[in-house]
Amino acid sequence: MPQAKPRLGLRSRVHGIMLCASVPHRRQRSQTLMKCRQASSPARRISADEAAALVTSNSWLDYGACLNQPTAFDRALARRVGEVENVKIRSTLSLRPRAVIEADPDGRSFHMFSWHFSGLDRRYHNAGRCHYSPLNLGEVPDYYRRFLDPIDITVLQVCPPDVEGRYNFGPTLLWYRALIESSRCVIVEVSPHLPPVKGDDCFIHASEIDYWIEGDNEALAQLPNPPPSDACRRVAQLILGELEDGSCLQIGIGGMPNAVCSLLADSSIQNLSIHTEMMTDGLAALYQAGKITGMHKRIDVGLNVYTFALGSTSLYQTLEGNDAFSIRRVDYTNAPEIIQMNDRVVSINNTTQIDLQGQIASESHGHRHISGTGGQLQFVRGAYASRGGKAFVCLTSTYERHGERRSRITLDLTAGNIVTTPRSDAMYIVTEYGMVNLKGKSVPERARALIGLAHPDYREGLERQAYERRLLARGVWF
Repeated sequence: MPQAKPRLGLRSRVHGIMLCASVPHRRQRSQTLMKCRQASSPARRISADEAAALVTSNSWLDYGACLNQPTAFDRALARRVGEVENVKIRSTLSLRPRAVIEADPDGRSFHMFSWHFSGLDRRYHNAGRCHYSPLNLGEVPDYYRRFLDPIDITVLQVCPPDVEGRYNFGPTLLWYRALIESSRCVIVEVSPHLPPVKGDDCFIHASEIDYWIEGDNEALAQLPNPPPSDACRRVAQLILGELEDGSCLQIGIGGMPNAVCSLLADSSIQNLSIHTEMMTDGLAALYQAGKITGMHKRIDVGLNVYTFALGSTSLYQTLEGNDAFSIRRVDYTNAPEIIQMNDRVVSINNTTQIDLQGQIASESHGHRHISGTGGQLQFVRGAYASRGGKAFVCLTSTYERHGERRSRITLDLTAGNIVTTPRSDAMYIVTEYGMVNLKGKSVPERARALIGLAHPDYREGLERQAYERRLLARGVWF
């Protein structure tokens, strides 16, 4: 570990920015230049309480995302409730209770802001303690560089350093390079449980770090993978019929995308590739089954590209030190102009509601926020632009709320619902009752096709509403 050295206080510290060559993967054709933050002096080891003492009122903090969110620092900071005020903390996909929020239910000191909600973030949002920031996930590095004020303190959980003083981020990269560049102070919390992964710019060097602290030695959080329902399996079977040898996969969160992976593993389809935002257990299982070769990719040939991973211990073990997987920045993985460079890209994502014109609402229920835009829209556009590409958005036809069954296919979106994918971008829509490609279809054709995907109990009412609102034209057949 780095040796301790007398340091200045946070507010009097300065750092510079230098250009350095990123470490290229052996299959990359050229090096790129990235900005490397330069700390004012070598990283100093301090306690979690000493790190939390650096936080002042009105500060912006950043906890990163997923497995990199700190635990020891978070608990130490929670002990300062009432000592500071208006401390704003940005995070993404919280997997464990945030001590600062649990200790401060009335918001006297701390406030959370999220780029994408987990179930826990949603619970905090329902209590008025966490707020969403709208985005396309692949644009976030640009937000840090162009639009956000410098971050006062960034705290990330990282792997122990290697012999060259590099702290691997583990299976999450996202926008960390941009975040570190824009941070006034960088603290890392060292965890022996994070698995070091292979990829580009997937570490922070000791020279970029101001302080380091020991983590709490907690095991990694896992994302449960519940078995798919019968409806999910029927949806997956329909999508499977559209896949072919050499398809390049992007799989989102949820039972339906994972059901597709399960069916693929038992199918005759071969030589698949991966270029995705999130690496999932389903994709890792396809790799273990020998279905993934990457041989037909036009870029990153032979590599399974992703920007973060969430799942089981088995997934993390698959990624650890595995040269077949390459973690990349989110502005690379999610850029439509990059996605489309591979042929036969298949994007599979979930939604919660779609109206009869094809507007897709995937992130809220009215004004109650559920998740986030994530990379859905960017991958829908990238897959469509790919030669032979296909973008699938899938949903079950109904859901239950307060004991009442409701249709997910509706005349209008729920009041306050956020459109994640516009009707002009919608391609394949799939429910357990069928699949339709909306590209090129008129509004009456869309309405008729989507009514056919609804649960039979709701089709007659939807048809009547569509005629009343002139979405369906009388005297015309399709």
